[in-house]
This record gives sequence, C-alpha cells and structure tokens, in this order.
Amino acid sequence: MKLIRFGAINEEKPGILLTNGTKIDVSAFGADYNEAFFGNNGIEKLSSWLEKNQDSCPVVEDDVRIGAPLLRPSKIVCVGLNYAQHAAESGMDVPEEPVLFFKASSAVTGPFDPIVIPKGSEKTDWEVELAIVIGEKASYVSEENALNHVAGYVLHNDVSERAFQLEKSGQWVKGKSCDTFAPLGPFIATTDEIKDPNNLHLWLKLNGEMMQNSSTSDFIFNIQEVISYISQFMTLLPGDVISTGTPFGVGLGLTPPRYLKQGDVVELGIEGLGISKQTCIAYK
Repeated sequence: MKLIRFGAINEEKPGILLTNGTKIDVSAFGADYNEAFFGNNGIEKLSSWLEKNQDSCPVVEDDVRIGAPLLRPSKIVCVGLNYAQHAAESGMDVPEEPVLFFKASSAVTGPFDPIVIPKGSEKTDWEVELAIVIGEKASYVSEENALNHVAGYVLHNDVSERAFQLEKSGQWVKGKSCDTFAPLGPFIATTDEIKDPNNLHLWLKLNGEMMQNSSTSDFIFNIQEVISYISQFMTLLPGDVISTGTPFGVGLGLTPPRYLKQGDVVELGIEGLGISKQTCIAYK
C-alpha cells in the first residue's frame, strides 16, 4: 500500500494512493497514521478493511494538498555521511560506525510545501534521502531481524543550513531542525512495495539541473545495519523515522559552494517512492 495524508495544514486526513493513481479518503477506517496505527498492526487491519470498504471511500481530488504521510513522529534519527562520496565532498573521513544526529519533528512538512529559508541563513542546502518508518518497537535488534521492524519507506529532503550545522559550536541538530526542513512524502510505501531498499535509484534536481544522481547500493551502512545500530542506543517506536543519509552532489560540496535562495525549485525522487517538489521562500 501507499499511505498518504491530505488536506489543509494541521487538518490532514488519512488516505491511500491506489495503483491506478487515484487517491481515496480512508478516514472511515477510524485511525490516522501515527504511533498507535503503526504499532498495532494498522497496515494489516487497514488492508483487510479496504477489501470490504474501498468502493465506498470518497475520491480525493487532484487539487487537494498532500501533507506529510504520517503524523509527527516521536523522533527523527538521521545518519550522516552514509555515502562514501558524500563524506569526501564534505571533507570528512568515511566513518567507522554510523554517525547519528536528530532532526526536530517540528521540521516535518508536506512534500509540495515550500522550504522556508531561515532568518539569517546564507547556506541552506538540499539532501535527497531514503527514510525508514518504524512499524514495530525496536530495542537491541539484530541485523538479521531488523527489517521485521520496518513499516515502510518514504522520500525525505533532509534540508540543512550549513553555517548553523558546521560553523556554530555544538551539534548538527541546529542546522537540521528549522521549520520546513523535513519534507516527507508524497507517500509511505509499505514494505511489500519495495523489494530491496539497499538498491534504489535516488536523485535531486535544482531548477531542473541534476545535482544528485546515485543509488542506495552505495550505502556505507545498509538499512539492516542502521536499524540494528541505532537500536543499541535508544528504543525506536512505531512511526519513528530514520533518515539514511544523502549521496554526493549537495551544495556544500560544489566548487564554489551553491546554496538555496528565494525562488529556487528543488525536485527529488526515489525509485518506488514518488517525487516531491519544493519552492524556496524567504523567512518573513
């Protein structure tokens, strides 16, 4: 299944994107896509419910806003420098173990909503990433069992402000957590939709120019390793998001560096996970 949420900001309803491209409203199922949904076999229950009720579900019109495909998660855990060429362009060593940082869940926004360049920012950057949505509580899980804890996968633009991230003292979270810095979607693809998350094409264009064009086969640490590793340090709850890192081609790595400005359009996609598009606007 492909899980979507639609409607005005803070008024989104749950829906499904059908294989023929039609979007339907599944509000009558009685649950939104949150921790309780993912943690209580919500995907299986919704699938069974649709077998009997799909034909009576209202169609969502194409002009209706698409929001982030899940309610605000308890946490967004990100993996830094998880592609060797990105580590090189960032001037950093290839890590011996996953580099972890947090992104504030208040940064979550819809896949077609604008990116707001923060107040005082001169180095806002783009990062196409494959994100994992946790479906079952995970603590001290093995690599062999890691995929059993996944509900699905989602496209993520890990927008970053490099001066806040790298030039101020402290941790990276300051450059990762500004409002609108986590466009998610357009949908969550459940695990049956993605045969091999460690071999997916992903790309990003800036104003129509290809900037990132790679594959998750270039991971330093694959999906199973990342989930298992993170679970050694914290409990992952249903609905939590893990963003698995970005390939080479970010603005920071260009010569000279290139950063987002008002009016820029970022378009990105991952094989099997759709395409998102954001226009950059200045903070007001």
